[in-house]
Amino acid sequence: MQTSATGEIPHRGLITFSIMLATIMQVLDTTIANVALPTMTGDLGASQDTITWVLTSYIVAAAIMTPVTGWMADRLGRKQLFLGSIGGFVLTSMACGLAPNIEAMVGFRLLQGIFGAAIVPLSQTFLLDINPRERHGQAMAIWGAGIMVGPIIGPTLGGWLTDAINWRWVFFINLPVGVIAFLGSAAYLPQIATRIRRFDFFGFAMLSLGVGSLQLMLDRGIEVDWFSATEIWIELGLSLCGFWIFVVHLLTGKDTFVDPKIFTDRNFLTGTIFIFIVGIVLLASLALLPPMLSIIMGYPTVTTGLVMAPRGIGTMISMIIVGRLVRLVDARLLVITGLLLTATSLHLMSGFSPQMDASMVVWTGVLQGLGLGLVFVPLSTVAFATLDLKYRTEATALFSLVRNIGSSIGISIVSLFLARNIQINHSELAGALTPFSAQVQQLPPQFLNSPAGLQMLDAMVNKQSLMISYNNDFKLMMIITLAAIPLAVMLRKPKAAVPAMAAASAE
Repeated sequence: MQTSATGEIPHRGLITFSIMLATIMQVLDTTIANVALPTMTGDLGASQDTITWVLTSYIVAAAIMTPVTGWMADRLGRKQLFLGSIGGFVLTSMACGLAPNIEAMVGFRLLQGIFGAAIVPLSQTFLLDINPRERHGQAMAIWGAGIMVGPIIGPTLGGWLTDAINWRWVFFINLPVGVIAFLGSAAYLPQIATRIRRFDFFGFAMLSLGVGSLQLMLDRGIEVDWFSATEIWIELGLSLCGFWIFVVHLLTGKDTFVDPKIFTDRNFLTGTIFIFIVGIVLLASLALLPPMLSIIMGYPTVTTGLVMAPRGIGTMISMIIVGRLVRLVDARLLVITGLLLTATSLHLMSGFSPQMDASMVVWTGVLQGLGLGLVFVPLSTVAFATLDLKYRTEATALFSLVRNIGSSIGISIVSLFLARNIQINHSELAGALTPFSAQVQQLPPQFLNSPAGLQMLDAMVNKQSLMISYNNDFKLMMIITLAAIPLAVMLRKPKAAVPAMAAASAE
């Protein structure tokens, strides 16, 4: 990798800008299309069951292709793979926007997921490569801001584009962003020497089977009522078999798809477990809030986006601060502080009520954004601080994969508990409303003797049972967050501050 006479990487700012544009573009597409699904249903001639494959195909394809990023980067070169990923992602985005029917849309989304899978791990690798060790905290703050803010603004941007123009612009918006990212990356990204490695097809096949089946199960579970459907049992069985055979192959085979030495690095292993938990909390809360604000509070899509936007502001502020603090303060202390702030916000969210105003949602969002930023930056920095540089691209791919799986599992868990708790809470609340209960006796007799009055009473019970169910989910995420605090002790501070570029140039 070329450096200037002073050891500086030329055009570092332009490189960072270009790769972050590509990263935000890819991360946005995980959530931007969600709000456009109802509109797509009619235009594409899809049913409620088939339209969800627009999301499922993208998620499953990206999950399967993310682990292969390390091998492809070694074989093709990081720059060539990154440029190919951006170009393919933009072209398939345009194809999605032009799709005439649901079959074409699902196929193009599948290709979009395949091309987009390498963008996030490679962007993290590039930022670590072009910055010396002492700047890794700031680099990961920039990278983390794109990763965490993207899913927050995605639904709002998607809703606005759908309402103001057309749902197809949810995909067309990637064209100008992608072209700028491609041209900037082509002009300024440094070349990295390629390295010939044997492709472990069996290991890749087993990992793909495990990851793909798991993602399919998590994404389809809520649609088919989980384990009451044969499909879910088949996907669970395939996932367990795939992961089991992959682990056995990893421990006993030679030249395996993933080098097992990566997992002997304690920081990387602990960081990977941590990022799994961060993924659960980050996207699970984002999945819960929009429908809660829409159904219970009655907010339109744009208002929901505005209410949730301060969460992203809190994340940005936190990352700007912690990017500098990570060099001065023990990373474990920052992570624990962030987890405590996140748990505090979730505790406050577990007390939400239908009578509250938007300020409560705003302030808890800011607090949670601050907490997650304090966790994400030092975690992303320390996880790679002691890892051998030759494993970096492979490790960033696994890091992204585990975060995405955590997000999928988190969303599935809270969705499952939400559906189950609504039924339980409704039964308990309705059972308490007898003619002799104090609440019923306070109502006027004509209210109880009319069908309209009984419907209003049932609507009130539904609303309260739904609110309690949301609160239970927030409490569950608070417990998960607090349970992660002991893991912070396992992180260790890197002993040396060897400049990353010195080692990267020796690859």
